[in-house]
Amino acid sequence: MNDKNKPLAYRMAPESLDEYVGQEDILGKDKMLYRLIKADRLSSIILWGPTGCGKTSLAKVIAKTTKNRFEKLNAVSSGVADIKRIVDDAQNLIMTPSGRVVLFIDEIHRFNKLQQDALLPYVENGTIILIGATTENPYFSVNKALISRSTVFRLKELEVEDIVKILKNACTNKKNGLGDYEIKIDDEVLELIAKLSSGDVRVALNALETAALSTNMNALRRNRNYKRCCVRMYSKKES
Repeated sequence: MNDKNKPLAYRMAPESLDEYVGQEDILGKDKMLYRLIKADRLSSIILWGPTGCGKTSLAKVIAKTTKNRFEKLNAVSSGVADIKRIVDDAQNLIMTPSGRVVLFIDEIHRFNKLQQDALLPYVENGTIILIGATTENPYFSVNKALISRSTVFRLKELEVEDIVKILKNACTNKKNGLGDYEIKIDDEVLELIAKLSSGDVRVALNALETAALSTNMNALRRNRNYKRCCVRMYSKKES
């Protein structure tokens, strides 16, 4: 599938820490997590935060920057057999010279006790560097033994300013964004989209893409109430 046919929210995922927006309290340049990722010295971590705050995006950044083999599982559709396959591949020095694999498990709270227990020995001996993402409190939803072998990082809802910055980049980015459409959109409208997204950047980007691809911008600009039309267009979609 051509990348241009994929959703804007998928295409605009950052590829490096320098492109990542938000979560400065854990990813500022003087913070431990930033330094560990930059140095490719990451140990097992749990990313805990609401939907659309950047957990998966951060995992993609790590996938792009680590020299270790990177694997991804979704806890909803994966099981013990998938974990064993990944461990076998990690222990195959031809496939994985370092003998280590960075394993991202989305929605790790959906893994049952048996599945989480299957991870334990390999997280403990370093064969698996675990990145678990969850919207649930991991201290209640994740095995205590896994928690004790990982560092929990709390991610927050993105600020309106952060989402506006991401939306502006999406409007001008010609490689992965909407730059080819030469979109002209007022800052007030972008701020409205950001506010209505409730901190979920995926929702904001999906709304921007829908508005951009379904609007006759030339006709809209001839309307004196251009700004109000944009606001009304987005508000109607939300309702």
